[in-house]
Order: sequence, then structure tokens, then C-alpha cells
Amino acid sequence: MPVENTARQSFSAGEICDPEGLHRQLAQWNHKRLEPQSPTARWQDDLREEARMRWLEGAWIETLRAEVTLRAQAAPRDVDGFAAWFETLAATGPGQHDPLFAWLARHAGPDEMNWFLTQEAAGEAGFDDLVAMAQVKLPAEAKLELARNYWDEMGRGNAGGMHGPMLDRAVAELRLTPTIDGTRWESLALANTLTAFSTTRRYAWHAVGALGVVELTAPGRVAQVAKGLKRLGYPPVVRKYFELHAMLDIKHAEDWIANVLRPLVAEDPSRAPMLAEGALMRLICGARCFDAYRAHLWSPSALHMAAE
Repeated sequence: MPVENTARQSFSAGEICDPEGLHRQLAQWNHKRLEPQSPTARWQDDLREEARMRWLEGAWIETLRAEVTLRAQAAPRDVDGFAAWFETLAATGPGQHDPLFAWLARHAGPDEMNWFLTQEAAGEAGFDDLVAMAQVKLPAEAKLELARNYWDEMGRGNAGGMHGPMLDRAVAELRLTPTIDGTRWESLALANTLTAFSTTRRYAWHAVGALGVVELTAPGRVAQVAKGLKRLGYPPVVRKYFELHAMLDIKHAEDWIANVLRPLVAEDPSRAPMLAEGALMRLICGARCFDAYRAHLWSPSALHMAAE
């Protein structure tokens, strides 16, 4: 058996079969590799480690792809049909209308809400950076819409309006301490999947589908979180990030469908299954997060009632 295949079998039997260990590794690696750095004498060792981690990342993505391929292949390849199919994901996609969010809005206490916010902050991949990396070499119309989206994420040039720091300020106000080791692996998997899409050009169309479905499905969830924060008396600095996205992402989703998805499919219908795979993979990762959050936050009796 070739040495390369032996190495791959070793990875598969070990790290790939341990999703928690895998995603903690990937999260640590993503944190390190995306930070600005300086040259070192260890650059060859870093390349060897990158090759290993890239293989693990790719094996994860391909395993997840296998779960959605059949459903994605059923997505229409004409422009109107694909746009309509994509829009239905807000109602029928994995994880949509999860009862976790109504519970956060109406029943969660401060401890439960803070735990939820800590998980979300630790698993945040940085939507602005993901969009910036995903837009590289895209066709002009799609590229322009991603640029407009990025400009909104950047507060339209106003530091106080930048979306990422809004979440950072909420975390600081509540004195939360998000860490990779303290985060559910399902949340790390979601961030790792989006990062893999946006940093790997063979998944460029997956990135576009995944980021678009975030815009499509986020408003309902973040609106419920904002309601829960207001009910509990959290200050505006904590609520602002969620209240903003409850409104702004509705327009972002409309523009993404009109100015990104429609022209991309019109230009090349073979992109439709890849856009669909990316969207479905992102939603599956989200659904697994919600399951894990409920398992931690809800009592056994509450979990039983939700299952009935």
C-alpha cells in the first residue's frame, strides 16, 4: 500500500472519527493561521503542519458533503427555480424554527443566556472576514454585492458601527470568557466549516451558498435572542448586535439572492448544486449546535416535552 494512503488511513481512523478532538484542533489551527504573523525559521515545519491540517479539514468537509449531496442535486438549475428553492430553506431547512430560540426569548434566565452568548461568541468565525475571503475572483456582479455586504459589516467606514466589535463589546460588558476548550464542539464545527469554505477556492461556491443562507435564516433567530435580552434587562450595548441583524439581514438576504445567487446560476447552472450544498451544510451545522445547546440548557423533562 502506498505511504500516502497509509497516512490517510491513520488520520481517518484517529482524528476524523473523533469530531470533538478534530474540531478543537481545527479551531486552534484556524485561530493561529488567520492571525497576522511574522516570518520564522520554522516555516517549513509550519507548511508540513498546514498540509496535515488541510487534509483533516478536507476530510471533514467531504464527509459533511456526503450527507447533503442527494438533496442538493435536487435543487433546480434554472434561475427562478433555484432562487425559489433557496428561499424555502428559511422555512424547511435543517434547524429552522428550533424551539431553543422561543425559549431564549421567553424563559431563559441570565445564567442560561450568558452561557448561550459565550458559546456563540467563541464559535463566531467573523462574517466580515469570511465575506472578504469568499469574494476573491468572483464574477463582477456577485463580487460587487459581497463588497456592499462587507461594507455594511464594516460599519460603512464607522468604527462604532462595525459588526464584529459590537459582539466583542457585548462580551466585554457581560464579562464573558469564551474559549475554544469551553465551547461545544458543534459550535466549533460550524465556524470551522465556514472558514474552510471561504479559505479554500475549490469550495468557493459552497462559501457563497453558506454565507447567503446565514443572511436568509439569521433574522428570526437573532430577533428572538434580542427579545430575551430585553426581557432580562440587558443594556443596549449587549442587545445592539442582535437587534441590528434582526433588521439588516432581511435586506442582505434579498440582495444576496438577487445579485449573487441569481447571476451566478444564470451564468453557469452547474454551480447550483454546489451553492445548495454549501447552504445545506451550514444549516446542518447550525441544527447540531441547537441540539447541543438544548441538551445543555434544558432539563430532561423540557427535552422530553420538546421531542413529543
